[in-house]
Amino acid sequence: MVENSFEWSLFSKAPIVGIVRNLTMEEVLAVLPVFREAGLTTVEITMNTPDAGNIIRQALTQEGRGLNIGAGTVCNKDDLEMALDSGAQFIVTPVLSKKVIKSCVKKGVPIFPGAYTPTEIYKAWTLGAAMVKIYPATSLGPQYIKDLKAPMSQLKLLPTGGVGLENMADFLLAGADGLGIGGQLFDKQLIQNRDWDGLYQHFKKFVNILQG
Repeated sequence: MVENSFEWSLFSKAPIVGIVRNLTMEEVLAVLPVFREAGLTTVEITMNTPDAGNIIRQALTQEGRGLNIGAGTVCNKDDLEMALDSGAQFIVTPVLSKKVIKSCVKKGVPIFPGAYTPTEIYKAWTLGAAMVKIYPATSLGPQYIKDLKAPMSQLKLLPTGGVGLENMADFLLAGADGLGIGGQLFDKQLIQNRDWDGLYQHFKKFVNILQG
C-alpha cells in the first residue's frame, strides 16, 4: 500500500520525531489531529505503551494521510514483527540490533537505530540505518553532533533524550538532521486537561523554532 510508506518529504517539512509513550488510545487519537494541524508530521508510538499495536493501527486509519506514524522502543524481532503487523511506517530502536536493522532494510522500512559511540553510530549507518538516533543526547550535547559530523558528514543523525525548546536550535545548528522529542513535546498536563488549544500553541513553539 502506498499510504503505508514513510514520506521523507513530510518529515523534512518538520524534522521532529514526536515520541508518544504511555498515552491511551483515546488520548493519542485526540492529540494527533492537533499535532498535524500545528505543522508537525512524524510520530512514533513506543512499543512499551500499553496496546501499542492497536494504537498504531488506529492512528494510521485516522491520521495516516497527513502523518508518518511509526513504532519506537523496538528492541528485538518480536517487537519488530508486532510493529510491522500494525502497519508502522518506520522503526526506532533504543539500542543497536543488527537483526532488527537488517530485517527493516530488507523490507524497505526506514529504521532509526539508537547508538552512542562513534563506532556504534558508524556501524548502524553501514548496516543501512536511514538515520541514527543519538541516545541519550543530553549527556553529550550539540557539540558531540558537530564533532561526529566533521569526519563523517554523510551520517544522518537524530539526537534524542533531553531535547526541548531551550536547546533544539543548538542541535540543529550543530548539524542534526532531525530531533527525537518525547515528554517535552507531549505535555502530559495539557493532554490530561484536554486543553487542545493550549497543546496546539505548545506544538507551535517547536514548529516556530524549526522555521526560524
